[in-house]
Amino acid sequence: METKNWKEIKDNVYGKIGTERRDNLERDFESFKIGLLLKKAREEKHLTQLELAELVNKKREYISRVENNGSNLTLKTLYDIVEKGLGGRVRISIDV
Repeated sequence: METKNWKEIKDNVYGKIGTERRDNLERDFESFKIGLLLKKAREEKHLTQLELAELVNKKREYISRVENNGSNLTLKTLYDIVEKGLGGRVRISIDV
């Protein structure tokens, strides 16, 4: 049995980069990473989800959903959470 790396596994299971299924996987993974980054930043600021929610005028349940899956997060809300709630700065890059 040959050993495969993670890229080969993704190529075999989800298709090559540029296919719809693979692009959806990559997009979902980026959303998941955003949620993890926000959770880590919140915890480093020693804030609870409720405290952060109150700072940005959202419900605690919304913050929980964002942290568990960053999808359906608008840029405005991302900026509010990072800047108003966490006192940070958002940097976005686009690769074309």
